[in-house]
Amino acid sequence: MKSLEELKALRDQMKNKVGVREDDSNNTRVVVGMATCGIAAGARPVLAAFTNEIEKRNISNVTIAQTGCIGICQFEPVVEVYAPDGTKTTYVKMDAEKAVKVVCDHLVNGKVVTEYTIGANV
Repeated sequence: MKSLEELKALRDQMKNKVGVREDDSNNTRVVVGMATCGIAAGARPVLAAFTNEIEKRNISNVTIAQTGCIGICQFEPVVEVYAPDGTKTTYVKMDAEKAVKVVCDHLVNGKVVTEYTIGANV
């Protein structure tokens, strides 16, 4: 890196590559735990599945983001879905297939996939 402009260009390129969209308070926000514990448990394919499915369905009101440790390592991979009204749903022990179902049922049709939530897995 030789300049701040190069760093900003790299950031924008990587955002587009992983399907991260600019945050908008009217969007539903999907946050995937990507700390070492999450990655070791399979968070990368989960993030890719969310990104691919949202892109495939041309969904524009969902923001995908990554975060560090959420603090419940035994339940990794963890995904939190924040609705525009402020409610949060925590999905645990996720995999790529479950991510596709969450997109279809929760993000598209507004129905929480209860069997994947932390409350069903404690």
